[in-house]
Amino acid sequence: MEFFDNHKKLFSAAALFFITLTLVVAIIPAIRNQNINKPLPAAQSLSEDAVKGKAIFIANGCVACHTQQVRNVDMDKVWGSRPSLAADYADIHRTDVWRNTATLMGTERTGPDLTDVGNRQPSKDWNLAHLYNPRIVVKESIMPAYPWLFVIKKQPAKGDVVVNVPVSYLNGQEGKVVATKDALYLLAYLQSLKQTKLPEGIEAPAFLYKREKKETGGAAAGAEPDGKTLFTANCQTCHQATGEGLPGAFPPLKGSSVVNGDDLEKYVDIIMNGYDARPEFGAMPNVGTNAQFTEHEVAAIMNYERSSWGNTGKKVTPDEIKKIMETIKLKAGK
Repeated sequence: MEFFDNHKKLFSAAALFFITLTLVVAIIPAIRNQNINKPLPAAQSLSEDAVKGKAIFIANGCVACHTQQVRNVDMDKVWGSRPSLAADYADIHRTDVWRNTATLMGTERTGPDLTDVGNRQPSKDWNLAHLYNPRIVVKESIMPAYPWLFVIKKQPAKGDVVVNVPVSYLNGQEGKVVATKDALYLLAYLQSLKQTKLPEGIEAPAFLYKREKKETGGAAAGAEPDGKTLFTANCQTCHQATGEGLPGAFPPLKGSSVVNGDDLEKYVDIIMNGYDARPEFGAMPNVGTNAQFTEHEVAAIMNYERSSWGNTGKKVTPDEIKKIMETIKLKAGK
């Protein structure tokens, strides 16, 4: 029993046991995982601004409501083109010397998953307005506003990033809303969140538990997509459910000469490749390309927009939209 009476031997043995156990259970497996799970070849490291934005994302507790993991179940298809892999998180390092790695995978989806939000919603104008007050662009949003990331200036300086905010959201203050560096850092981080494509020849894991669509009420199999559903999922956040857009930020579709007009090539090109030729509005991202719209989906969205909010555009068919999409691709390839 001398061993238990000698405190030096007892504590030395306990320390040695603890260190050995830590090596075997934690450190060696972690090093092994690091060696096995490498980032995907096409993965891009965060820019300096995005790294600072990630710190702001963490500091404001955004991970409490937003996940960054696309599970391998069918319902998660809306958040990414494939389920997340270990390689997606392999290039994430310690926050700093004192704090451990922040993967930000999250556990709860009070808000939408952000794994691919850089592709899904890349618009600078939309994101900044959303951070200032989410209700500006999504009326039903329960996300808190972050006005401390912005300042109100009566005369913005040259180089200031002005956010188009309706007067009703300024609470009586006069001037323009200007994004601070912290807001721009956070924007850079959000825009950097893009799901990396797998190397050519490697198939993505399948989404499980697919929901089978049953024919009801005599509906024919292969029915055309629902334009309203597609509009709600991909266009409504900017152009609004009323089709009136957001003054100074996003153009209205109600009464639009493009929506009601006969220049279908321009219309399809805007949906697929975006548009940035209107100084009074923010740039529109390439929504259709990012969402990999088919001619059936593009036609469904166009027909919904051309027949809603008093619009009177002629109905289009998937066949004519397909020809236009092919023409646009040929022009882009030259």
